[in-house]
Amino acid sequence: MTFPPVADLSNLRILISNDDGINAPGIKVLEGIARTISKDVWVVAPEHEQSAAGHSLTIRRPLRVRQLSRRRFAVDGTPTDAVLLGVNHVMTGKKPDLVLSGINRGSNLGEDVTYSGTVAAAMEATILGIPAIALSQYINHPHPVKWATAEHWAPDIIRRLMARGWSRNVLMNVNFPDVVHSHVTGIEVTRQGKRKLGDNIMERADPRGEPYVWIGAQRAEERSTPGTDIEAVCRGAVSITPLCFDLTHRETMAALASVFS
Repeated sequence: MTFPPVADLSNLRILISNDDGINAPGIKVLEGIARTISKDVWVVAPEHEQSAAGHSLTIRRPLRVRQLSRRRFAVDGTPTDAVLLGVNHVMTGKKPDLVLSGINRGSNLGEDVTYSGTVAAAMEATILGIPAIALSQYINHPHPVKWATAEHWAPDIIRRLMARGWSRNVLMNVNFPDVVHSHVTGIEVTRQGKRKLGDNIMERADPRGEPYVWIGAQRAEERSTPGTDIEAVCRGAVSITPLCFDLTHRETMAALASVFS
């Protein structure tokens, strides 16, 4: 089954969330983008930064929803909590037609997507039966974040994706390169690359002499493999990767069937 194509987005009800928090600059950029598409825009996002929260759900404590202004709410939980409550608690009169997550400060490429709260928010929407797009802006420290690149390219990408429609168990993961918008080399549909976070473990001692460890930001990544999200973004292209949350590996499943039949 697929989400039906939508040519006219002006009447869409759009829910925005993220993992950088309700006050992050990226969500303000995305809210502005959404308002160029539709006037019915809602924001339900985590109260504080939830980067690398993954698809975690808060079940061991109560959650609080704080209304900041008309159609703008903060949730003291994860991105998954925010989307779940946005759809089933805040927007009770009419559920959203589209969920946009981001714009993340930093890319979500390769294995990042398994840790990413930005992708998880889009995943939760997909599970709830709502088309969702995760959007992230690649950054190269110490260069300033090029929000204008995402701001320029995102509206057309959202419109074109919605006009096409896609499978109901798929979310769209969009990454913008760290170049000014006029230097973007194009839009490419890519597969997930290889990029592992967290191999750089730093051990230190606190002021009392007690040891602690810090998971560093160093990544081992394959930048030269053609057709991947990493290679495309590092080359200056916008990357669109359709991600499926059905993790079943069907070739292995078929191979095991003969063993256990």
